[in-house]
Parts: sequence; structure tokens; C-alpha cells
Amino acid sequence: MPCALHQLTLDNGLQVSLRHAPQLKRCAAAVRVQAGSHDAPRAWPGLAHFLEHLFFLGTQRFTLEDGLMRYVQHHGGQVNASTRERTTEFFFEVPQAAFAGGLERLCDMLAHPQFGLERQLREREVIHAEFIAWSRNTQMQRQFALLQAAGREHPLSAFQAGNRYSLQVQSPAFQAALRDFHQRFYQAGQFTLSLSGPQSLAQLEALARRFARVFSAGTTVQQALPPSFNGQAPLLMGDKRQLDVLYPCDNLHPGVEQAIDFLATWLSDTRPGGLSATLHERGWLEHFEFSSLYSFAGQALLHAGLKLNDAASVDQVLALLSDWLAFLRSADLSDINQEYGRLQHCREQTASALELARRDSTGQHFKALDEQGFAALERLLDTLLDGQAQTPLEPWRLPAANPLLKITPVSVPATAAPDGLTLSPLLPPTRQHGVVYLRWQLTSALRERLWQVLDRALQPLREQAAQAGVHLHWSACDTYWQLRCAGNGAVVPTVIDHALAILRLPASQSWTPAAAEQPDSMPIRALLRQLPEHVLGRVDEPLPACTISQSNLDALWEYSTWQGLSSGFGFTEQQALNQALGKVPGRAGKQLPPRIEALRRWQTLPPPASEHALLLFCPVPIEHQAAARLLAQQLQGPFYQRLRVELNLGYAVFSAFRQIEGCNGLLLGVQSPSASHAEIIGHIQAVLDALPATLSCNTADKQALAAQFDEQAMANNDVAEWAWQAHLAGQQQPLLSDLQAAILAVEMPQLQRLARQTSQAEQGWLCLANGPAPTGNWH
Repeated sequence: MPCALHQLTLDNGLQVSLRHAPQLKRCAAAVRVQAGSHDAPRAWPGLAHFLEHLFFLGTQRFTLEDGLMRYVQHHGGQVNASTRERTTEFFFEVPQAAFAGGLERLCDMLAHPQFGLERQLREREVIHAEFIAWSRNTQMQRQFALLQAAGREHPLSAFQAGNRYSLQVQSPAFQAALRDFHQRFYQAGQFTLSLSGPQSLAQLEALARRFARVFSAGTTVQQALPPSFNGQAPLLMGDKRQLDVLYPCDNLHPGVEQAIDFLATWLSDTRPGGLSATLHERGWLEHFEFSSLYSFAGQALLHAGLKLNDAASVDQVLALLSDWLAFLRSADLSDINQEYGRLQHCREQTASALELARRDSTGQHFKALDEQGFAALERLLDTLLDGQAQTPLEPWRLPAANPLLKITPVSVPATAAPDGLTLSPLLPPTRQHGVVYLRWQLTSALRERLWQVLDRALQPLREQAAQAGVHLHWSACDTYWQLRCAGNGAVVPTVIDHALAILRLPASQSWTPAAAEQPDSMPIRALLRQLPEHVLGRVDEPLPACTISQSNLDALWEYSTWQGLSSGFGFTEQQALNQALGKVPGRAGKQLPPRIEALRRWQTLPPPASEHALLLFCPVPIEHQAAARLLAQQLQGPFYQRLRVELNLGYAVFSAFRQIEGCNGLLLGVQSPSASHAEIIGHIQAVLDALPATLSCNTADKQALAAQFDEQAMANNDVAEWAWQAHLAGQQQPLLSDLQAAILAVEMPQLQRLARQTSQAEQGWLCLANGPAPTGNWH
């Protein structure tokens, strides 16, 4: 199903990019503004980021309660924004029926923001909370340190996030600068509007013309050019274990963004003959990343991050990195560029509506390097090598073609589905997207250490599968291991076949222990990562200190029990999958649904931090899922309004319905730099106590929620995940239509009763926090 792309310029100067993608179910819009942090007056650091926040606080036409964020959430979509150095981006994705309303709100909020002083003062405190969290985050500290390498004269080294002290909102000069920035840059001449969806190009164009006329006419503003970097030689940072190589580049050619993506694709490739594989073979490398930290007007700051082990020689690692770049500059790239073209085509076909809209807004299309791209790459490599002519010394070779990019369906003998597999009809084969889940229940005390071996062994396959549009996810949760494979239905069976072979007999180098991963320094994220295990009632046990081997893995599989589910495959694909699943290790068997005790449980978990983070999971019986989803929809606005807007507890405040390992419930989260854990749980309790009196149960709300569970509106992965979670909860062949009917049948007494049960923890509360429980009714 080919995509169609069309670009035009409206009468007011707005650049528009339209993409008709018939395989999509949802629609997305992205507005890219050619203005960012470096375009704001230096006297007011953070002004551009602050303005981004103000846009979401409502307009005269659409108040906060009816603005873009609430509207998109109400329709089960996603919305966000990002302020970079020279651009700002606003984007959302929703079902097709809600697209016009979302686009109308997006355009209105950018054209007519409200600058009331009271709302500015409140939002400044949110910005300050973000600033505090970022300043304490080790990853952000490292990022800030890297940018300092640009030199004191370059704006990259300046503070741009904003805080309570830089955003002097009560100053008339600040208010004048804020309005001037909006008037100068937030006009049609500075915008690119990208729309993507299954609608025809004519329908998308009509939407763009209808709602984008709200923008004032204008022409492109020439953004000030940055000063040159201080020198072109690579800059080294970090220590023996973490090596950061920075490449400041000036005077690059047009098309350099795609050249950087081409370079990053092959520089990060882990197949034999490349840099990563060579460093791994020598036992030096634990992790490698390559990215662009900044790119504007022919200037870029590129970063190679290498996590090394103690045996590594920094000088030899740098020599190998430089040698590989010299090899690429001298190599014949025609074959690898064709492979890159196949990879780009696969990216285009498997991208979501939101990914397509955001990509289109940058002007970077999914294609192989053209003549301009090759010229940009040649100039880029010359710059990275500091203009030095260098003959490669190592026997490097470019990666072979990825066979997964060329797979076509092949008929196999009729094969019955294995006993442990459930076939779900919820995702029709016409979507050309198949999903399979495999879950093992284990008894071995060595399961955590053996999982790490298998995780390392699967990594090369994960990377190859991702290039072919297939996502392979390998996870562990308490006594369970889970393999999930989703993507092109013609490719998934082959990936599963390879994955099962690896799980039975991992490569020998996978048994070499790797360094422990650094925990997430953002407390709320660390708690979210640990939540599933505690839903299942994890009990920490000491890890056996013995040496592990293949015999331990063989014994683990012998005593494991597995179950699985597949959905979305056509007949030929399902037969191939059945054949591959004949090699699943372990024995097929049922796994009992999870149960959470009706108690208030508080778990204090790492990491301790100066900011207080808390997750509250309120379980709900599976038979009350419809009412619980409606309750979560009703809770979202008041919870955010009270804790984020009125109390300013912090910028990480959220509530939602969640399905976790087959257990349904409401999940509420807060991270605050000021409120204690006792204060946070007190505020949550107060919101839940007040909820029954504020509920509504009108037909429009129920219809909007039920519409989210129409297969034709749900993302393919979401359909399969809903089926899998229902399966884990013990439901036999659940139907989305049953959930929709149940939502439409919810009445006010049922909704209020569930709200009271939730506030009183009648089904239990599970609280995860990075601090001790307050005194009171906690187990």
C-alpha cells in the first residue's frame, strides 16, 4: 500500500506537507516552528521553552478543560511538544474521527495564546520543578557537560531551560520580549504543518486550509547564524570507562541530516566487520551510541559515546574509530546505499502516523542517498577526519544485506497450532501486522542471571529485526519471562524461529557477564520500571553465586511452563508461525491469573533521591473494567488540575487506567521536589475522596471512550496487547465489542460505587515510593 506525499504553500505563507498513508488507522499533525531557545533574547534564558508551556494553558475559544491536551487525552490519543535550539515542535495523534477537532485546537492555541500573569506565575513554578529534576538527573548533567564543549561563545554552552529566576514574568521587559517573540516567529512564514493519515490528499488539504488560516500571514525570518566552533579536531571527554568523542563540524553541505543518519546507521551496526563488532570481539566495548546533538545552518555537533570495560585501551579505541571512518570514506558505498534505501522504505511502511508527520515536518524523506546526500557525506567524513588523508589499516567490511528485509511469504505444510498457543481473531490479517506473545513461568533460582545471558544473545537479532520493521522485546517479571514479536506478518515467523534457537542455545560470548546497567536517575521512571514485579508480589531472594552454564539453562527450560497468543496473521503466515513454535522450549500449560490482596501495601524502592516520587496502583476486578476505564477518564482532568496546576507539586503528574501482567487498575503518579511522600498521598486521597461527587455519566463521554476500542481506530499493537492482557487475566476469547457495549451500559450508581471503593482501597492499594511509608494504615 504505497504512501502519497504532497507539499504546498498556502496564501498566508504556511508550508504544508500532506501524507496519504492507507495502512494507517490514526491521524497525526505536527507543526514545526523555525524558532527555538537560541532565537530568544539572551537576557531571558528559557523564554522559548516557557512559551511552549503557555500554549497548552487554554485560549479564549478553548479553555484548559477543552484545550488540545484534554481533548486528545479524552479521545485516547497522544500529544506533546519539544523546544530545541533552533526549532520548536507541537504534535498529536488521534483516531480519524477526532482529527479535525484536534487540528482546530492546535492551530488556535498557537495563534491565540493567553498571557495572563496568574497562569504565567503558576507555569513558571512547573518550569522550575522541571529544572530541578533535570539538574539532578545524571544523564542530563552529562548532556549539559557535552554541550559545554561547543565553547563559551556558542549558545550551546548557555543555560536554556529556564527557571524561577531567569523567567522574570513580572518584569515589563520580559513581557514585551515574550509577546515580541510570539509575534515575530509564530506566524505562517515560520511554520511547517504536516498532516498524515488514511484520508485522501484532497481531504487532508481541505483540513489544512480550513484551520491554518487562523495564522497571521508572514514570510520567513532569517535566524541569526551561530559563531563557528573553536576548532575542528575531535574533543575527548569522560573517563576510562565512559569515553565521549565530540565532533564540532562547520561548513557542512545541504543534505547533511540524511548523511548523518546514514553514518549513524552503519557506524552503530553490530554485525561482523564493523566497529562495534570489532570492539566487542576484543572485549573492550559494553555499549556504543552515535548521534547528532545539534544541527543548524551547515553546523553540527556529533557525539560518539562508548562505554568501555577496564581492559580497553582508550588510544586504541580512538584509533579504531578513526580508522573505520577512513574506511567508509574510501569504500564503494553503492551496495550499502541500496540496502539503506530498503531500510528507509521499511521505516516508511511501518511508521505510525505521528512518526510520519514529525519526519515530514523536517523535510527529510525516506529514501537512499542521492547525489546531494553523497556530497554531504563526503564533506562530513572529511570534517570528522579533520581533513587528514588516512589509509585504513584494519580489514573492515561493510555489513552484508539483511536477509529479513527481503523475506516474502512462502507456503509451508499445514501445521497445527501448538497446545499452548491461543489464536486471537481481534487483529484482522488485512492489517499486515502480526503479533505473537510467549510467556514462560519458571522455578529456577538462576532465572535472573540466565535471563541476562539470553538478553545479550538476542541483541543482534533484535537489531536486524528492527531494520525489517519487526520489534522483538524480551523481558523478565518476577518468575516469568516474556518474548513479544510484532510487525510485518511475513517476517515475524522467521524472527521467532531465530529467537527460539537463540533461547535454547545462546552464543558462547553471551555467557560473559556485562557491567550492571546504571539505574534510571529519574525516580518516577525507576518506580514505573519496577511496578510490574511488585504487582505480581515479588519477593527478593539472594542470587546464587555459582558459575552458570548451558546445563543450567537446559534444566530451567525442562521445568518451565509456557503459554502464548498470536493475532493478525494470514493463513500462510500462521502456518509458518505454528511450525516455528514447534520448537518452543518447556511444556505448554496454564498460568493462573494474578491476584492482589485487598490491603494497603507500601514498598520503599530505590533510588533514594532529593525529589519524592510515588506511584499508587488501585486494582480493579476484570469484570469492572468498563466502569474503571470511564472512571479513569473522569479522574484525569481533576487529578491533573489539582496536583499539577493548583498545588504545583511538580511537572511529573499523571493518572490513567493500566493493565499490568493481567491485572487491571488505576495508576496515579507524582514526582515532586517540594512535597513529602505523606503530603503527596494525602493530596491523592483528597482527590479520590472528592471524586464521587464530581462524576458525570453522560452519553457523549461514554461514546467517546467506547469509540477508542473500535479495532479500526486502535493501533495494531494496542489491539494485540488488549487481547494478551485479557488472556493473562483469564478471559476466554474476549471481544472489543463486548467492552464497548459494557462502557455504553455504565450507569452513575455503578461509577460512583467504584469511585468510593477506590478511595477506600476496598480492592487494595499498592504504593511504590522512593521513601518510607507515612504513619497510618499501611501494611
